[in-house]
Amino acid sequence: MKKNIQILLISMFTGVSCSSKGIVTNTNLSLSDKKATPETVSLFEKLNRLTKKGYLFGHQDDLAYGVNWKYEEGRSDIKDVVGDYPAVYGWDIAGLEKDDINNIDGVPFEKMKHYIKEANERGGISTISWHFDNPATGKNAWDNTPNSLKTVLPGGENHQKFTTWLDKAATFFLSLKDKKGKNIPILFRPYHELTGGWFWWGKGNCTPEEFKSLWKFTFEYLQKKGVHNLIYIYNTGSFNSKEDFLVHYPGDNYADILSFDNYQNNDDEEGTKFIEQTQNQFKILNEIAANQHKLMALAEAGYEAIPDPKWWTGTLSKAIGDYKISYVLLWRNHGWQEKEKKMHYYAPYKGQISEKDFVDFYNLDTTLFEKDIIKN
Repeated sequence: MKKNIQILLISMFTGVSCSSKGIVTNTNLSLSDKKATPETVSLFEKLNRLTKKGYLFGHQDDLAYGVNWKYEEGRSDIKDVVGDYPAVYGWDIAGLEKDDINNIDGVPFEKMKHYIKEANERGGISTISWHFDNPATGKNAWDNTPNSLKTVLPGGENHQKFTTWLDKAATFFLSLKDKKGKNIPILFRPYHELTGGWFWWGKGNCTPEEFKSLWKFTFEYLQKKGVHNLIYIYNTGSFNSKEDFLVHYPGDNYADILSFDNYQNNDDEEGTKFIEQTQNQFKILNEIAANQHKLMALAEAGYEAIPDPKWWTGTLSKAIGDYKISYVLLWRNHGWQEKEKKMHYYAPYKGQISEKDFVDFYNLDTTLFEKDIIKN
């Protein structure tokens, strides 16, 4: 009884709801974009509401292609297995900055727009990342030449070039409209895995203050261009403490969802390290999200080729545990990679070894797919 009274008092004075297991969920949230469209506000409120039921399942490039197929209308490897679509669809707009017809994964931007609109009509949600090229060198996102980021900040030699890239992104975001002409809300995850050193915007290639300046400039510039249909996701790689996670954090007025990416590697066949690391990071992030009044997510995850037949219920579910996260997104189902001579996919398809377990995962009360979120 005493513990319940303490929980009630915490909830009353902080806007945070606590469970007996110490897991916290936010009840006092607001979007960082104060001019966000009504549809965007509604989606954000829905995401918060749904955390009380479970977490949304997402998949990168789900509608565009899968293992051994490409651009088949209405098809999805997830739907082939469970008869339902993911709740969240991941896309990447790398290539947009160069006026390419196709994105970094070969998906035509016109098809991407179609898929985003199609998913929205059904009640699905889209999230967008951006592996854009290094503006200082012209090489790809993985070119981590030191101090490249500094050159795109106001006063930098590549600042004007960079603003034209943001102009193209703004045009793309504003082109995403539903049948009523309303802008479709998007979960935008720029500068992802920012604590890793492998991207030009990553840790070690710029100072924390430079990164914060870039984030704030991007946020404010897109708003200046009239883009108000974005929910901003702050995304890191691994971290070991609250202070570590927040080193590059631009502030509560510039982000809506806090997230990290984590993958199981081949040297961790039992998934022990993956579960332990994910749980440890959620423990830290859970406290931060409660204090900052933010949602949290596992923005990228997976085990390449899923060799474990019980991975979904035996590993991924345990890794997420009881934490009230918004969503988990699995990476893409590319299929055969000729250059690497191996299969590259992160979600099951018909006949894949983990197919049956994925059906069990789908049937869990806590996993939410498209049909689940349409009802809510």
